[in-house]
Amino acid sequence: MSFSASIITLFPELFPGPLGASVLGRGLADGLWSLNAVQLRSFATDRHHTVDDTPSGGGAGMVLKPDILARAIDSVSPQGDHRPRILMSPRGTPLTQQRARQLALGPGAVIVCGRFEGIDQRVIDARGLEEISIGDYVLAGGEVAAMVLLEAVVRLIPGVLGGADSHADESFENGQLEYPQYTRPQSFEGLDIPPVLTSGDHGRIAKWRAEQSLALTQARRPDLLPPKPQSTIKR
Repeated sequence: MSFSASIITLFPELFPGPLGASVLGRGLADGLWSLNAVQLRSFATDRHHTVDDTPSGGGAGMVLKPDILARAIDSVSPQGDHRPRILMSPRGTPLTQQRARQLALGPGAVIVCGRFEGIDQRVIDARGLEEISIGDYVLAGGEVAAMVLLEAVVRLIPGVLGGADSHADESFENGQLEYPQYTRPQSFEGLDIPPVLTSGDHGRIAKWRAEQSLALTQARRPDLLPPKPQSTIKR
């Protein structure tokens, strides 16, 4: 069974977008994963296809209505659908490589793309939406965030990138940032490839890469490293 993504959005024409290009697009064409973008307005019942209303308690902007969004979710994710239901939200849990891998190994996802000031909290609670954030900033809508989530996930689906070890040394896969990469020419603007990488000594190369990975992580993302053990020496 391939990974199946259903996107609930006011702008289905934005998909697949970049998800239809390169290796992700080939995986889509080859049936390694599937994508269905659903127009939220199709589930409105009035002649204007209204999907939002003013926020209760006052305030700026508009809020997506719970009844319409619930109908859309129930349509693409009926009883018995075990795919997680995700809401792209700046207040959500930050997306991690670990969560992306969990999703990649599952049956797919139903992704809700918010707009305006957000969506009614009751549909989040009633439909068990998992809120996921791609960063500490606010976008105009959830569509680009959904694409980021899906790109992170789909590239991990077996067969999409080809070789099973294509992403084994990437940043976050082993809890650290990836080591620097080099390729020919040997010299570029007076800068040479580190000699160890052209030595042919695979043991030295592996050691150098591990050292570089650790050094970069310590300098840029020390939060990824396990805390140092506290000293137990009594003074």
